Amino acid sequence: MKGNPTLLYLTDLYYPAKGRNYYEEDLFITSQLKQHFNILIGNPQQALAFLDKADFMVFRNTGPVAYYQEYFNEFVETVKQKGIPTFNSFDGKADMKGKQYLLDLFAKDCPVIPTIDNPNQLHLLPQMDQYIVKLKNGADSIGMESVNKSEINNEEFKDKLIQPFIDFEYEVSFYFINNEFQYALYAPNKSKRWDLKTFQASNEDLEFAQKFIDWNNMESGIQRVDACRLKYGSLLLVELEDLNPFLSLDALNEKDRNKFIQNFIQALKDIKLKY
Repeated sequence: MKGNPTLLYLTDLYYPAKGRNYYEEDLFITSQLKQHFNILIGNPQQALAFLDKADFMVFRNTGPVAYYQEYFNEFVETVKQKGIPTFNSFDGKADMKGKQYLLDLFAKDCPVIPTIDNPNQLHLLPQMDQYIVKLKNGADSIGMESVNKSEINNEEFKDKLIQPFIDFEYEVSFYFINNEFQYALYAPNKSKRWDLKTFQASNEDLEFAQKFIDWNNMESGIQRVDACRLKYGSLLLVELEDLNPFLSLDALNEKDRNKFIQNFIQALKDIKLKY
């Protein structure tokens, strides 16, 4: 509408995400945002061509940036130079910058899945027959593999993340807008990561998630704290998605979904635009 700020909404509508349909979520979100903003929908790998057309931008379901890392780096640097407001803001310390934070947090004895990047440090992990190996800049399970302890060697696995194979009860995700908790979802069947149900988080659960949100200290954006519930009840951080977390809005009831959207809209309105 005339007079409304113009929002560049970046998403990859056709990215084949396992268990998720990016286009459904983003078409729903933009259908709600268009009442408040003039919306341009763009592909993240063409974002540079549209920077001068918008007042600010939303970086949403864009797929793993590892597929276009060089372009993404140029995009982020250009956005900062031009002073274009972004949501999420590009100041996160977690998945936005790879998986190094898991190593750093584990070294500080934080409640994260034990993680090393050097086979010589295997003694620091719980002793298992099986381990999970991941890429430091991986996302969406890219490059993840399960290996036996005897297969781990210095040459092949150096500078990759090595984690013990943990027999957890279930995975649970906590969703935040601008550091404020919104809702939680969990996967009752741990073999079906994206078959999610509403989760009633306890005060202890929320304190757990909030600590990582506070640690990340982002200026603005949507974050998802992914954790696993151990058999004796405690939680361990699996990842902190602070760049473009999928929201699984279709798993929410209408009331909670509308509440989230209204909070999202208000967060965007609160952004100080360049004009």
